Amino acid sequence: MFTPSQADVRRFFCSVYAKGRAGQPMEAIETIASQWIAEHPEYHADFADADAALEKMYDVEAGKTNPFLHLSMHLSISEQCSIDQPRGIRQAVELLTARRNSLHDAHHETMDCLGQMVWESQRAGRPPDGAAYIDCVQRRATKD
Repeated sequence: MFTPSQADVRRFFCSVYAKGRAGQPMEAIETIASQWIAEHPEYHADFADADAALEKMYDVEAGKTNPFLHLSMHLSISEQCSIDQPRGIRQAVELLTARRNSLHDAHHETMDCLGQMVWESQRAGRPPDGAAYIDCVQRRATKD
């Protein structure tokens, strides 16, 4: 299993941003990342300077969103849906997308569920509960 470091993740997104701006060819995962980068122009400055990106800290308590974590979650959800793992996530995200009329908004809500699942798993010292994750997304897809 590939477990990139924080620096690896930051270099990846900065490289994808640079390739996109230069019109260079990309691998499939880079193309998906580039599409999510395009959805978040507020982060473009963070991706434009790889050296600064490697040094910067994002303080959640100060209200600073980590663009690298945020885009990593978009990529994770995209990959989960592409292989339907955990089983049922594709349909749940599709339902939420239809309900919100926006894949981007559906991803953001799914991120809340994904974050909750990871937090609960870490807090309890248990493996992530994929069924609870899917249930969370499905509840959001069926509520107003």
